Amino acid sequence: MARGKRWNVADVLEKKQLLIAVNCIAALSIFFFGYDQGMMGGVNNAEDYINLMGFGYIDPVTKDPVITDSLLQGGIVSVYYLGTLFGCLLGGWVGDKVGRIKTIGLGAAWAILGASLQCSAQNANWMICARAVNGIGTGILNAIVPVWATETAEHTSRGKFIAIEFTLNIFGVVVAYWLEFGLSYVDGGRSAIRWRFPIAFQIIPLLFLLAAVWYFPESPRWLVKVGRDDEARYILERLRGKTGDDEGKAEAEFQDIKAVSELEKKTANRSSYYAMFFGFGSGKLHTGRRVQLVIWLQIIQEWVGIAGVTVYAPTIFRIAGFDSNKSQWISGLNNIFYMFATLVCVFTLDRIGRRWTLYWGAIGQGIAMFLAGGMSRLGINARDAGNIDFANSYGAAAASFVFIFTSVFGATWLTVPWLYPAEIFPLEVRAKGNAWGVVGWSIGNGWLTLLCPVMFNAIGEKTLYIFGASNILALPMVWALYPESNQRTLEEMDLLFAAETPWVWDAEKNFALLKEQNPGLVNAARRGSSVVDPETGLRRVSVIGVKTLDTREVGDMKEEL
Repeated sequence: MARGKRWNVADVLEKKQLLIAVNCIAALSIFFFGYDQGMMGGVNNAEDYINLMGFGYIDPVTKDPVITDSLLQGGIVSVYYLGTLFGCLLGGWVGDKVGRIKTIGLGAAWAILGASLQCSAQNANWMICARAVNGIGTGILNAIVPVWATETAEHTSRGKFIAIEFTLNIFGVVVAYWLEFGLSYVDGGRSAIRWRFPIAFQIIPLLFLLAAVWYFPESPRWLVKVGRDDEARYILERLRGKTGDDEGKAEAEFQDIKAVSELEKKTANRSSYYAMFFGFGSGKLHTGRRVQLVIWLQIIQEWVGIAGVTVYAPTIFRIAGFDSNKSQWISGLNNIFYMFATLVCVFTLDRIGRRWTLYWGAIGQGIAMFLAGGMSRLGINARDAGNIDFANSYGAAAASFVFIFTSVFGATWLTVPWLYPAEIFPLEVRAKGNAWGVVGWSIGNGWLTLLCPVMFNAIGEKTLYIFGASNILALPMVWALYPESNQRTLEEMDLLFAAETPWVWDAEKNFALLKEQNPGLVNAARRGSSVVDPETGLRRVSVIGVKTLDTREVGDMKEEL
């Protein structure tokens, strides 16, 4: 089998050790992603930053930030998500053209440029442009790193890995908060280092990522797609093993990937972003419907309240009656609870399923948001009446409910909207399908972070009621539109989304019927065996509602569907 031209980690590591190494590199990107999200919460409270950007000042008595231009403050934060929107589309496209490794390198270099521009910003216009550049780099990484990690991992470990990676994501948020909290004591919080150093700090993991990623294996699926079959076989053998019980596993997986790659070539004209969004040429695969589902799931994820809590947690705690320093301290502690709560998903997600995870999460989050808003109002009223003891008690209660919200979110809604796109899209459009999920995340985050300072400034704690209502509205949407993907194979996903209507009950009814009509493919997948014809070496693909066909026949038959 052929090795690559350059020395590679895959030459010395194999199986579990190699997978751990790949996941460690992916973790650098995921950590950066979390750090970059949490960073702006502390930056927005830095006196030098507020004065330089020109959207407010620090009250000389209370030492709390006073925002005079909340639209500018929110615009600086939210333009980052405009960058991620374009970056994820670019990352999905480039990733299919030049490979996953080169695209990760491009994303890291682009994000380093954006971070350098941010930490050297001299005015608001400079900062807005720098945030957009940094967002493009983040979007590229978010679109391609999960795909690379997924395509190298075994199917049985994919769900657990997604849950673990978001623990690392929130660890990045934790580091950002505590670093900024410590720097708030430098020169009384007035020094420029309070906001410039945290922005520059994100360059460190990006430099490690940029330097190391070139020595890691390329996605075997992409290598097959571009005709580098010998390299793909070699990497699969290193990932899966080729002796003892593992003998033949890599070759079986290679043949499956080869067959799917042939199918992709037949449907390439239907896998563009434009065709995917509108579902052109997808027939009963209903790709357009799946794109809409992942976009809106990500938008809903932000509107249940996490975008506001992550970036504007200090603002929420100040509304509850805490001073600026204590708000920062409580925000950092809240994120530690948030990080550990993400581990719950590792043990529950594959047991109770995606839908039930979203159900109990929305209920818990909604209750917590309503109560946090109510306690904040009671605390404000008590403080205005001069009853400081009651005000402090209500403020502590409001903070507790924010803690409960972030913990429930970490155990539920944090992971599912990122896992769902990786599960429901066919292999032929998985990278671009994941990019559509990032588009939804960018829209939801950008929209909300632009509005958050305006809402907090105009209606205060009532903003939390809007988040609570969003959680309640999410329940019927998930119940009616999002079929359960847990414990179902990729082949079964095509059957699950074959119904003519978008309703879950029709999807489940149609799935049960079509599953009976395609027992061979479903049973083979559940046994974990290769769905490959041993005589011809061609994958035998079960097209929805019709007979089992060789790959060469699929293109023509899909036209009829």
